[in-house]
Amino acid sequence: MITSQSRGAVVATASALLVTMAGTTVPTPLYSIYAGRLGFTGLTVTLLFAVYAIGVVAALTAFGRLSDEIGRKPVLLAALACAGVSAVLFLLPQSLPMLFAARIVSGLSAGLMSGAATAAIVDLFPAERRAVGGALAVGVNTGGLAAGTLIAGIAADLSSAPLVVPFAVHLGFSILAFCAVWRFAPAPVDAGPLRIRPRKLRVPSSIRGAFVRAVLAGGSAFAVAGVLTAVSALFLAQHIGLSSHALAGFVVCLVFAGMAVGQIAARRFAPRPAMAVGCGGLAVGAAILGVALGAVSLTALILAAVVSGVSGGLCVNAGLATTVEAVEPARRGEVSSSYFAGLYLMLAVPAIGVGALSAGVGLQTSGLVFACVVALVSAVVGLVEAVSVKRSSPVFEAVG
Repeated sequence: MITSQSRGAVVATASALLVTMAGTTVPTPLYSIYAGRLGFTGLTVTLLFAVYAIGVVAALTAFGRLSDEIGRKPVLLAALACAGVSAVLFLLPQSLPMLFAARIVSGLSAGLMSGAATAAIVDLFPAERRAVGGALAVGVNTGGLAAGTLIAGIAADLSSAPLVVPFAVHLGFSILAFCAVWRFAPAPVDAGPLRIRPRKLRVPSSIRGAFVRAVLAGGSAFAVAGVLTAVSALFLAQHIGLSSHALAGFVVCLVFAGMAVGQIAARRFAPRPAMAVGCGGLAVGAAILGVALGAVSLTALILAAVVSGVSGGLCVNAGLATTVEAVEPARRGEVSSSYFAGLYLMLAVPAIGVGALSAGVGLQTSGLVFACVVALVSAVVGLVEAVSVKRSSPVFEAVG
């Protein structure tokens, strides 16, 4: 049973996670505006997206254990401060170096927030409801990603200042979230002094096999989301002839909203069967994405976003259950950060690859290559999980 004090802490932490992650996708539907004003190419757009993911991985890798050492609250506050700084950088006069700086700081905010907030929310739930805490954390994370891109897209179509209003709103919410965490998040218990000592993240040997499968499965979902986030606005404008920023935001929103829905669905399955089902769905979603790119179909693109999102939600939640929730609290921040570092690395690398390949063979062909790779990785991981579940079932053991 969660006490009223813990409930306030959960709400404050979840709100901080929501606001921070929403801020990271605010630029997504605006890339076409930046491209038009600053004259950069599709490759530049994917690099802008990639430096954000690299910032996330750098923060998770260097400071992923920090919340285990000094407590969750200081790290949450630092993440919100970075989110606010990122919003300010986006509000300053536009230039490519400034955009890169803003995206890097945004990545740092997400990296600090993802591991610490996930661990904090899981900590606040009693042991018997730890899975609920994990599902809430990942659901809020992906829900924030969905909200940021949708709201920014709508604002871009309705506002006369599309590159100002979304970031001003995000700055305001970042300040409110900072105040909420300061007020309601529990103070660190027996925390050491604030010493920034980056250390290599480690995963306990008891969960390494599950960890690798979890990262490959959830990372495949993040890879699809990453590529759609990086290039959907340009694909819609250049190949389908639809320049609506709200539509570009909506497509990406569907992926992350689907992931949030997948978290709810995942609670009806044991983690390993859920991962097997999710991987199968990701393979199907990647195939549909290939059709969307080859046939230049908006309908197929939307369907691919939905299928990939829901399937990815199953995989990410199952991965969280078999890794972060399976270790003792003293290692939870480190394992959570390691898990998300793997996911964001798989989010960044394909986006860079698609952007670089598109410079030579075009966006459609590079996207088709990407879809094939994702389908293959998802199918292999799903098959391994399905076979493993079958072997561990009582029926299989009885037959064997």
